[in-house]
Amino acid sequence: MTRRLRIRHTTRVSYAQAAVSSHNEVRMTPLTLPGQTTLDARVTVNPTTPTWSYWDYWGTQVTGFDLMDPHADLTITASSLVETSPPDALSPAPSWQEVTERTTNSRLLEFIGPTVRTTVPPRLLKKARKAAVGLDPHGTAVAVSALVADRVAYLPGVTGVNTSAAEAWEQGAGVCQDIAHVTIALLRGLGLPTRYVSGYLHPEREAELHRPVAGQSHAWIEYWAGDWCGYDPTNRTRPDESHVVVGRGRDYDDVTPHKGIYRGVAGGPPEVTVEFTRVA
Repeated sequence: MTRRLRIRHTTRVSYAQAAVSSHNEVRMTPLTLPGQTTLDARVTVNPTTPTWSYWDYWGTQVTGFDLMDPHADLTITASSLVETSPPDALSPAPSWQEVTERTTNSRLLEFIGPTVRTTVPPRLLKKARKAAVGLDPHGTAVAVSALVADRVAYLPGVTGVNTSAAEAWEQGAGVCQDIAHVTIALLRGLGLPTRYVSGYLHPEREAELHRPVAGQSHAWIEYWAGDWCGYDPTNRTRPDESHVVVGRGRDYDDVTPHKGIYRGVAGGPPEVTVEFTRVA
């Protein structure tokens, strides 16, 4: 069933003392894709300042802005209206030889090697190989995702934005970002190009119309099996009309929702809220 979702993503930053200046990048604008159409999107900033937009190397829309006057706090509000549809059925997976041949000397190579966030010890790759014995790329993605979800329980507050895949595995707990990073690390180690997806997930599948619901940002994966195919390892399901894609990259660092630097005394962590309203 087609859905129309209104999303309001607010980030509030408070400084211990007024920041002299700040320079910021925001990646909070949903993409228009097959099965997903962004009908309206805007990013507003308080204190008010001009903004500009561009598409980064990975195909994510970025909103940039500078604040050159002293400011005690900063509020960024990204509002969007997105129409989503159920995903198409998966096409038959290519052979592993075809995946390898296609990956060689193509941009898929960018999604096959480890990054700092997606590096795991060889013993974990052995577990992944064992879980994927005899499976095609689709089956491998599901089996490895289950392996990770069985080990890394979803538990907010035990990891931070800088936690690596190896650290999350050892802790046995993390959030969707950590579960995605571990899954990516293992699938890449098996030779399957895999990328990190940043976006949103409406927390209620049967949401009542026009009733705001508190939620949060979400992360899942896409692997290449003749085409890019999504899988949500945290929820052990393929993305559907409740998922909204904002950006893709090698890992979280390529799609960080808010990234910036400022001159001033360090403050506390930002306060982030996400609100969903199903309007159709």
